[in-house]
Amino acid sequence: MKKVFGSIAGYLKQTDIIFWLLSFAVTAYGCILISSLDRATTKDYLETQLMAVTLGYIAAFIISKIDYEFFGRIWLIVAIGCVGVVLLTFTPMGITIGGTDDRAWLDLKITTFQPAELMKIGFIITFSKHLSYLKDNEKLKSFLQICGLGVHAIIPVAIVHLQGDDGTALVFAFMFLIMTFAAGVQLRYFLILFAGGLAAIPLIWNKLMHDEQRARFLALLDLDASSMGKGYQQYQGKTSIASGQLFGRGLYEGPRVTKGSVPYQENDFILTVAGEELGFIGCVILLLLLLFFMLRALQVSFKAKDNFGKYICIGFFAMIATQTCINVGMCLGLIPVIGITLPFFSAGGSSVACLYLGVGLVVSVYMHRFDADHVTLKL
Repeated sequence: MKKVFGSIAGYLKQTDIIFWLLSFAVTAYGCILISSLDRATTKDYLETQLMAVTLGYIAAFIISKIDYEFFGRIWLIVAIGCVGVVLLTFTPMGITIGGTDDRAWLDLKITTFQPAELMKIGFIITFSKHLSYLKDNEKLKSFLQICGLGVHAIIPVAIVHLQGDDGTALVFAFMFLIMTFAAGVQLRYFLILFAGGLAAIPLIWNKLMHDEQRARFLALLDLDASSMGKGYQQYQGKTSIASGQLFGRGLYEGPRVTKGSVPYQENDFILTVAGEELGFIGCVILLLLLLFFMLRALQVSFKAKDNFGKYICIGFFAMIATQTCINVGMCLGLIPVIGITLPFFSAGGSSVACLYLGVGLVVSVYMHRFDADHVTLKL
């Protein structure tokens, strides 16, 4: 027993306690909001969430004890494994689930799994390795090498787009932009990309987007007028948030939560539960917790012993920041509904569990921030 407590004490001495505490805080807050939804449905969202969180924390702890450089050495295996699992969604194992048209889940018989969530973590590893190689060898100014980075990012974007999951494709795109910007890719490449994106808007609108996607954009112009059509979910979501006013109607006391007024509130619109029951103050606390969590990941990136570790932390920050901004924008009616969950708060299984793989990677960077000769903790 003394040896066990000694091991725990040794781990706590070397780990990033602040980052762990922030992860516990956002996790606990999310579970509280989900428990409120459980009273209004026959589905046990909280039980699934707690199982995913438990598995996620176990995986995060194990990963944190492994030197993150190990994942850099097996980056090709990580890439092939993640892409291979996602490609299984195009086989008979691939399914859609209620509320979406995306063939983005695998039927594992006992449960379902969304492999694109795992591919996000894999992308953080492989793209960080790619960036660090170019940075360390002073090749980030080469046009051909920049094109290579673009190809690296296009692969996951294209695959999830073919699944029909354009929301996740957008997350990959922003992770690519944020990570390359942080690595010091020259500004002119971003300006060229921005100009190309503007020029492609007519093509995207007329050829790549389908009628439902265009309708969601048009609904934003007047949510009141489209409250019974494509803008229904956002209209109801904004109504729930507004009904909470400053301090909310009280935890477990939200009448609209009880009635299930907001469709799929447990997923993309979990923020509306906080808004109705805990008010503006509850929403601010939620966003501040996520902000502190993200800033801590960035702070760890500054402590990293090498560029690979630095970019892992920035990649995780980019993923959480992108999903948070998109999700909050959807709930407030600023951008159309595109199916992006709020990290650590939205109910889910695979999407929740995979987040903690990123937590483990960031903690690993922190714990192995010194040169190898100074690291005493090994798996």
